[in-house]
Amino acid sequence: MITASNVSLQYGKRVLFKDVNIKFHSGECYGIIGANGAGKSTFLKILSGEISPNKGDVIVPRGKRISVLAQNQNAFDNLTAVDTVIGGHEKLFKLKAEQDELYALGDALTDKQGERLAVIMNDFAELDGWEADPNARTMLSELGLPGELHDTLMSELDAKLKVKVLLARALFGNPDILIMDEPTNNLDIKSVHWLEDFLLEFPNTTIIVSHNRHFLNKVCTHICDVDYSQISTFVGNYDFWYETSQLILRQQKEANKKAEARADELKEFIARFSANASKSKQATSRKKELANLKIEDIKPSSRKYPYINFDMEREAGNEILVVENLTLDGYFKNVSFRVNKGDKIGFLSNKSLILSKLFDCIAGKIKPDGGEITFGKTITTSYLPSDYREYFDGVELNLVDWLKQFSTDTNETFIRSWLGRMLFAGEESLKEARVLSGGEKVRCMMAKTMLNRGNLLILDEPTNHLDLESITSLNEGMKKYKGVMLFATHDEEILATVANRIIEVNQDSFTDKLMGYKEFINRN
Repeated sequence: MITASNVSLQYGKRVLFKDVNIKFHSGECYGIIGANGAGKSTFLKILSGEISPNKGDVIVPRGKRISVLAQNQNAFDNLTAVDTVIGGHEKLFKLKAEQDELYALGDALTDKQGERLAVIMNDFAELDGWEADPNARTMLSELGLPGELHDTLMSELDAKLKVKVLLARALFGNPDILIMDEPTNNLDIKSVHWLEDFLLEFPNTTIIVSHNRHFLNKVCTHICDVDYSQISTFVGNYDFWYETSQLILRQQKEANKKAEARADELKEFIARFSANASKSKQATSRKKELANLKIEDIKPSSRKYPYINFDMEREAGNEILVVENLTLDGYFKNVSFRVNKGDKIGFLSNKSLILSKLFDCIAGKIKPDGGEITFGKTITTSYLPSDYREYFDGVELNLVDWLKQFSTDTNETFIRSWLGRMLFAGEESLKEARVLSGGEKVRCMMAKTMLNRGNLLILDEPTNHLDLESITSLNEGMKKYKGVMLFATHDEEILATVANRIIEVNQDSFTDKLMGYKEFINRN
């Protein structure tokens, strides 16, 4: 168990947390959610001891070990992958290092050093140290790091492999309290599934911040909602929290309506009969009732959901798109498929760059080395690429002028209305496009894509940099879209709820199945 008792944190006038009290129990998995800037990651740092609160305490039972998913990929560049993992158990790693130093002395080992070595060996055995190396290697292999790379220095590993090593480091050695901020970021789907299975069997306390709804639904036993400087805990996964929170809000509003109606009745009676002697007792009684009547002040959530709705200029005809023997050297070869009316095709690959190049070819951004791409005569495309730097780098325009470039209607009120849908209201709409954050740029690109009003929508990793609220809105927009859609995403909730056909493209293989994502995964 780990407990936050009366925790408060304030930076200047900004209050992140005020008198927060919460207990995290062993055997449970807690998902921390909240709007951008609510303090989710900061709260994890308070729990881990990286940040001290202005007030209150974090209480960890004596002897309990906390493990935190490291965010700095370069922090362990001087260690091998396997030593980085074992280093996640600091006490064990230090014992191993000291033991190795003493072993290296050989015959020069003194009696005192020999006694110390005996103590170390005993402590090492109690921590299951003799199994540390094989356990670390097993974990790395299961996460997809080839055995030949286990003894490679971290500095020599690709960034996507470093992520897996850091994850293994956090999980290693059965920590009592596991704290992870966005553990599924940059993980392939196979590794995410492995992590889900691991956490479902993990017997201790897990505390997670994640924007991955499918992951939160799969592993969480509780959801902790950060809002208005407080943290409210709900039993269940993310979907259960969402439905519960909406139900509570509806019930509060309904109770308020009834209370307001009763208040109006009481006020009317008091106004009519307060001066009437025969009714004075009843009027006084109603005054007391009115004084005690509670009408709750319902604060709207600090979360902000953009309005994402993909519309079409015209409905597509029966001929949509035919791709024949499409080849791009180094990425894919002889890719062929026909897109039909009503298709919402989820594309998968073991390398996301393959799909980006495929979509670039279909959208006409790059020329393939071979093959044909044929669109139906009624087809207009709207493309949201995963790499959108060209739309922002060096562009010295505010958002109103930036979005005007992509709209046939350049009336400022019209443009501002679209920016407002994407949460750029008032002065926010006058920000310079080149200084936006990653999530803000994606929302701008979303507005551009919606303004195109194409009947063939191509989305390449549209959830990148988005918060949970924006992803939820995007998911709804994709489900409601009436046109044809080709998309690639690591968000399994979107794949499961949107795709009615799956195409997998790898460098030397191609699979096309008319089925949903869950069925496709279960068959493979």
